[in-house]
Amino acid sequence: MNCIQLTQARRAAADREVRQRLSASLSRHLEVSLGRLLMLLAAVVPGVAAAEFDYALRAQRVADGVYAFIGKTEDFTPANGGNIVNTGFIVAPGGVIVIDSGPSRRYGEQMRRAIAAVSERPPVLVINTHHHPDHFLGNQAFGDVPLAALPATIEGIAGEGNAFAENLFRLTGDWMKGTEVRVPQRPLAAGRTEVAGRRLRLLALDGHTGADLAIYDEASGVLFAGDLAFFQRAPTTPHADIGRWLAALDQLAAITREPGFHALVPGHGPLARDAAPLLQTRAWLTWLQGALRRAAAAGLDMNEALARPLPAEFAELPVAASEYRRSVGHLFPAVEQEVLGGGH
Repeated sequence: MNCIQLTQARRAAADREVRQRLSASLSRHLEVSLGRLLMLLAAVVPGVAAAEFDYALRAQRVADGVYAFIGKTEDFTPANGGNIVNTGFIVAPGGVIVIDSGPSRRYGEQMRRAIAAVSERPPVLVINTHHHPDHFLGNQAFGDVPLAALPATIEGIAGEGNAFAENLFRLTGDWMKGTEVRVPQRPLAAGRTEVAGRRLRLLALDGHTGADLAIYDEASGVLFAGDLAFFQRAPTTPHADIGRWLAALDQLAAITREPGFHALVPGHGPLARDAAPLLQTRAWLTWLQGALRRAAAAGLDMNEALARPLPAEFAELPVAASEYRRSVGHLFPAVEQEVLGGGH
């Protein structure tokens, strides 16, 4: 090998060494950046980086044979996966009665496993209290179990269920993966009924939606109020009729005064041993209705109504500001027409 060839070989070797060092440095940089990105995602959106999408469902004992899964008092986010709802179950002599199935197929599956950890008896009936998505999109996990609801709830799920599921996917992401709408087939009616040897009182009400089912387990004295009752969280109103909702609260309050009453499970928020969720829901709805009417009577437009501050009573209530904004959008046009239209 002559001098020129030797020089070229040395240069080629040096070039290879430089490329190898650059490659190693770039790999280390990418590993560090990826690690930092995953740490940031885990901190900002807990659960997104977790492959198992664990809702961490733990059955809370409400009474003998009655349990609830209590969700977060938050809005839907990719962090909570839609776990902002209360669901529950009753262990009856002939099997388990499930009350609402949660916001996704994953939730329903994890709920079913959590139920199995409490009782070996199989689920025999799933009841959907109303047609909002966080209460029925887990139905898919109970494909071998009859699904039941009020007739208008069945119609609502059939008509709006897919749109609800798509919206919840936008709000919570891959927690919803694989979720499909399962429409209840068994219609329910108001009155006393026996399910799997357990005596239930079904109350067919409305106000939060066009059909709201409350379930009173007479053996334990536990009232599952569905979304007619919110506690330590502002109520939602996309399908609300406040007047009818207030009337429904009267009927539920009467149950809490019966001698055998033991506990109330609201649709959102912690369970209570008294009527506190009903009282707080009533206070919010009464204020909201009055505030919207006063704003309309004062000639305010929607933006001006939105700018009005919350009263001190509700200022610290979780999601109060966002739910107020949504409620103005849902309800103000009709209130404005009612107030300004007067007797015309």
